[in-house]
Amino acid sequence: MRVPVTEHTTLPQLFLARIHDTPNGRAFRQHHPDPGMSKDARRGRWQDMNWAEAGREAGRWRAALRTEGLRAGDRVALCMRNRIEWILFDQAALSLGLVVVPLFYNDRAENMAWCMNDAGVSLLLLEDGVLWRDLRAQVPTLIRVVCINDAPAGDETAVAASAWLPARGESLDEGPARATDLATLVYTSGTTGRPKGVMLSHRNIASNVSASLDAVPIVNAEDVFLSFLPLSHMFERTVGYYLSMCIGASTVFARSITELPEDLLSQRPTMLVCVPRIFERIYARMQESLPPGSFRRRLFDLAVNVGWRRFAGQARPGDALLWPLLDVLVARKLRRRLGGRMRLIVSGAAALAPQLSRTFLGLGLPLLQGYGLTEFSPVVSCNRLEDNDPTSVGRPVTGVEIRTLGDGELLVRGPEVMLGYWNNPAATGAVVDAEGWLHTGDMVRIEGGRIYVVGRAKEIIVLSNGEKVPPADAEQAIMLDPVFQQVMVVGEGRPRLGLLVVSGLADERALCERANAQLRNFPGYARIYHIARIAEAWTVENDLLTPTLKLRRNRIEERFAREIENMYRSRDLCRQTR
Repeated sequence: MRVPVTEHTTLPQLFLARIHDTPNGRAFRQHHPDPGMSKDARRGRWQDMNWAEAGREAGRWRAALRTEGLRAGDRVALCMRNRIEWILFDQAALSLGLVVVPLFYNDRAENMAWCMNDAGVSLLLLEDGVLWRDLRAQVPTLIRVVCINDAPAGDETAVAASAWLPARGESLDEGPARATDLATLVYTSGTTGRPKGVMLSHRNIASNVSASLDAVPIVNAEDVFLSFLPLSHMFERTVGYYLSMCIGASTVFARSITELPEDLLSQRPTMLVCVPRIFERIYARMQESLPPGSFRRRLFDLAVNVGWRRFAGQARPGDALLWPLLDVLVARKLRRRLGGRMRLIVSGAAALAPQLSRTFLGLGLPLLQGYGLTEFSPVVSCNRLEDNDPTSVGRPVTGVEIRTLGDGELLVRGPEVMLGYWNNPAATGAVVDAEGWLHTGDMVRIEGGRIYVVGRAKEIIVLSNGEKVPPADAEQAIMLDPVFQQVMVVGEGRPRLGLLVVSGLADERALCERANAQLRNFPGYARIYHIARIAEAWTVENDLLTPTLKLRRNRIEERFAREIENMYRSRDLCRQTR
């Protein structure tokens, strides 16, 4: 049964209501490697925890936090992969009125330190104590570091969680926080500059949970979520954690992205919170296994086309006879790879390329695209199963107002709008106006109540002839060719577009041909004329991707400035391939 949410509801109240309503319902499932084996070992066992057990364990974490002398409003951080302890720490801290600061577990130590110093963090929970060696000298405000794995020896600040947690905890209560109080500081990964701390209240998040559930009312207590997007990102945290808790569904924590295919098969989730990069990887693998011109490729393309026509209400005579066979031979195999029970997949954080939507919807996946941003807690809009236009990001969720400025920038307003940026009133004033409208920076058109994203105000390349190119659209199209591992379009202020490429294919002329083949339906000025193949992959660790796998465009351009200049000076390989 769904926990009712009002304007006065806090996140601890949601948790306590769930424990009261379904104490024996399965809350979480986590994999534990066999003793003595490495943490990455595949052998081991899955262990369940029900809601009553989760409440008792959170009571232990609460009791331990209380011994540190923290006061309501103090900031505490955590840095770990998705796991049960993330939830227990979060709930314990919130119940004491503390402000939770999540850090992305694969981020660089200096970025984590900057965020913690900016927030004035007093306590840090780490999965791996080794990281503390890199952080020790950078965060002087920390009074305690708790490590899930062994703590570094000889440091009085650091302690192992097993020694820090008491054998018995204390009873949970809703604590001192009010709905309007600050619940969390979420540092935006930002494609440029230092991250900003987004201040979200209990009301912000609880309102977004309720509005999101109104948009997807099929979610119920029997559903199983598979959690693999970082909980440090509000998309996974709101939709994959708080929403799941509100409805009483269970959550399985995936072991890793590498083992995600196995976990999908073994755990058979019914709900998935996803980002386009996952679909790009699946699509690339499918294309690699389907040689051009082969019978298997023709059969696959036929299944996608027939399935898409059925989805779009444009079925032709004979499609009804063809589909049952195509479903068995093609579509059902894909759905089995995702566990065979999938009832809903919500894709967000970035736009899904049209070809990917067509492919996966055509093959029968219940895929909905949505739109949001951290500053809105985060869901603004999404499609509905009964009203699904995959070229849009759907209609606003309950209680959300939308409008556009003259240039097409989307403005949103509702109870989910952040309290502001931490210690940064100037930045807050630049995005939240006096009437409470949040200026998203995204360029859209609104038709029939649906939102269609057409570009990012700050991510438009303006060529020297005045032509404007949204680079993300071109990059999405190019990435549909599996030969490209990563790409970034450049060309601001230049006469023509260039392309930075990470690829196993060394022939730059061939890369030009393949890139422009993917851009054949784009305007003539949106063609690649210059190319540079980059040997170094772009990752979160080398600070070229955000934690949500978006390109840090400015940093990539800075890192490879010499390669960009050289490719614009060199012979125009791409012009000869058009």
